[in-house]
Amino acid sequence: MTAPLYGRMMQMPLLISSLITHAARHAGDTEIVTRRVEGPLHRSSWSQVEQRARRFAQALQRLGCESGDRVATLAWNTDRHLEIYYATSGSQLVCHTINPRLFPQQIAWIANDAADKVLCFDLNLLPLVEQLAPQLGTVRHFVLMTDRAHMPAQSAVPNLLCYEELLAAEDGRYAWPSFDEQCASSLCYSSGTTGNPKGALYSHRSTVLHAYAAALPDAMAASACDVILPAVPMFHVNAWGLPYTAALVGCKLVLPGPKLDGASLYELFEGEKVTFSAGVPTLWLGLMEHVRSRGLEFSTFRRTVIGGSACPPALMRALEEYGVHVIHAWGMTEMSPLGTLARLQPKHATLPAAERHRLLEKQGKAIYGVDIDVINDAHEVLPWDSQQAGHLVARGPWVIERYWNEDSSPLVEVKDHGAWFPTGDVATMDADGFMQITDRSKDVVKSGGEWISSIELENIAMAHPAVKEAAVIAATHPVWDERPLLLAQLKPGASVTREELLSFFKGRIAHWQTPDDVVFVDELPHTATGKLSKLTLRGKYKDWLIQQRG
Repeated sequence: MTAPLYGRMMQMPLLISSLITHAARHAGDTEIVTRRVEGPLHRSSWSQVEQRARRFAQALQRLGCESGDRVATLAWNTDRHLEIYYATSGSQLVCHTINPRLFPQQIAWIANDAADKVLCFDLNLLPLVEQLAPQLGTVRHFVLMTDRAHMPAQSAVPNLLCYEELLAAEDGRYAWPSFDEQCASSLCYSSGTTGNPKGALYSHRSTVLHAYAAALPDAMAASACDVILPAVPMFHVNAWGLPYTAALVGCKLVLPGPKLDGASLYELFEGEKVTFSAGVPTLWLGLMEHVRSRGLEFSTFRRTVIGGSACPPALMRALEEYGVHVIHAWGMTEMSPLGTLARLQPKHATLPAAERHRLLEKQGKAIYGVDIDVINDAHEVLPWDSQQAGHLVARGPWVIERYWNEDSSPLVEVKDHGAWFPTGDVATMDADGFMQITDRSKDVVKSGGEWISSIELENIAMAHPAVKEAAVIAATHPVWDERPLLLAQLKPGASVTREELLSFFKGRIAHWQTPDDVVFVDELPHTATGKLSKLTLRGKYKDWLIQQRG
């Protein structure tokens, strides 16, 4: 057998440190703007962030951290958090972002499962860490991400360290090491809607490839001319990769800190001339409510990626009325997270506006680097006909093969197509590869053997002018096994009756798919990552229809 012929190219590993080095060298004076937890706006640059990341890498070394050790963060979107991202991964440590909105018991479980050695946290999370500290068996160092002036006079956290003092003690003469690009770079845990959360351990290679793909014109279309504000938290799948993609293109980055209310976001959007942002639907609902109620406009904000959960068409249209193009996206923690984005092809340009909108309301096409398909219960690939819904599976270089601390693999063998990751979503595919999520496997309503999409029903309900947010769950039914139950939160001052809301579905959905009842609630529950908590709603309202029958 003839030996393979190899190319004569340099062997340069794809490392996260190369992103920050590139940004510092080629966009060094480009601004990084942060609304810090302490209050005021703070301005730095890519070159300053890179230099401070080197200092913190030295500090972690001095604290005894060794290759592969996990350094955890409980922090908001700030320049200090960005520095920790690069300091840890760049020095062959693992950046472990933890969601501070989780229950304390969940946070403690996650930190112990990851065996975190260092915990860095923001000032307003000190009370939480004081509560957690006795439960964190592996954490050796607690670092408060502030300066000496804001350090507490006393604290229940043992040997509390000051972030700025750690940096000041180092000289920054630190060379980013070179190592295997398959080494672990960062660790994110899934939301754990059933059982304990599971860890997705990313590599340097997977993260850099993901950053490249996210910047593509048919993905997020990021460029040096953009001003990017990641409204999605940095503890939520690395802010969908934006801290890496922003460094790759060398653009201005605006970090909103802990204040994600509509007024605070709008102030940053206008004051810093933000062009692009990304976040979950609930966040944009709050922003649009602020803008509309005050008769405001966006002067520079022109596009946003919306994911995390399906974007209601009514919200998409509302943003577009204000000149903001919505890029509907889908992904998950186990996929780093990007999988698909809704971008039109040239042949769609001549379609009627309504048909173009229907395509953009789907989750979109797979970007290069990831592949998706839909399969039936027998693990056979289903046709791409927009009709047959099946279990959505994915594979690619930034899709996990197995979870952290688990030996068995979650992958499934698809007939004649090899191993794929089962996403837990139910979806359809059209002939052009546009994917549409119809439900989560656990959320789909199975009525008399037929599947009903809760997402489709929610989108219709939210198109009603009185409805602020809606959720549909499967409620137990004595005849049909399950029937859809609509839970609706109304807009302030709005009113609609049960009968009026149910009649709104007429002509928009098959009659038998219309919800059996409506429950009006003051507020709908959300998970720590901003998604509707169907688990909470099922626990409270699963037997509603039976109870109403008496």
